[in-house]
Amino acid sequence: MIRVEHLTKSFGKRSAALEAVHDISFAIEAGDFVGYAGPNGAGKSTTVKMLTGVLVPTSGTATVCGLVPWKDRRRLNQRTGVVFGQRTQLWWDLPVSDSFDLVHRLYRTSPADHRRDVTTLVDTLGLAPFLERPVRALSLGQRMRAELAAAVLPRPEVLFLDEPTIGLDVEAKAAVRDFLAARNREEGTTIVLTTHDTDDIVRLCRRLLIIDHGRIISDGTVDEVRGRFTDERRLVVDLVRDQPLAVPGATVERSEGHRRWLTFSSRDVAAPEMVARVLRAVEVRDLSLEPPDLEDVIRRIYRGETGGTGPSEVR
Repeated sequence: MIRVEHLTKSFGKRSAALEAVHDISFAIEAGDFVGYAGPNGAGKSTTVKMLTGVLVPTSGTATVCGLVPWKDRRRLNQRTGVVFGQRTQLWWDLPVSDSFDLVHRLYRTSPADHRRDVTTLVDTLGLAPFLERPVRALSLGQRMRAELAAAVLPRPEVLFLDEPTIGLDVEAKAAVRDFLAARNREEGTTIVLTTHDTDDIVRLCRRLLIIDHGRIISDGTVDEVRGRFTDERRLVVDLVRDQPLAVPGATVERSEGHRRWLTFSSRDVAAPEMVARVLRAVEVRDLSLEPPDLEDVIRRIYRGETGGTGPSEVR
């Protein structure tokens, strides 16, 4: 569905050009849900703008739905949807319902399909209370839900989302996440999500691309990224009695009542062996093994504090 080959984008004159994206290559299959993460200025938005035809690359090529975005932007727009968290595609002074009607006319969708889809989206995203309000009168959470509805009304094959949950409260985030997961699962929509919110990535994305300084530095599932860049594991233990706990190979990171948080290196001790050591040392009511915190892993990747993969190892 998306193929990127040696894509590079520089800004400015040749002698003082700023290279925002450097020689990146990847492919995304139909129906994938892919997270695209990186620090500010890493090249995420620049990549999305090239894939939607807003920017022309300095070199390299890309296709989306079989089309070259910057050459076939109008045709591509008929097959893709885009949501930028800080910008609106709705008509500012019109009620949300009128914006939906304009989308219907611009994309020339079937009237019957449009009515059915609007009804479904209003119900799924909870749009009814503000459907007749002008866009300028909406809260950020309300506007983002309306933006998503407008983006998917033409039934796009690919949906590009740039920080769609930024600034949203817990309830609005949950509504947006549930909607996106259902859209991907039920409609088979290919979704590319750029975000700083690791909860979005963990809850939604089957694959995670990480970009830094314009280069792809990691590509894999969330669990693969965790395992590739850190061997630290955390075991949460609930003791039957409140007592000291010392386990070879583990550090008690935190204690609270009968609960202990142990950290250990899976490179030195496998998780089953660590669990066995704990059970031999104390009487346990319950225990659970927590995966490495993705936000901490990504932050360490940005800082260069982890081993990670070299460029040749990124697929």
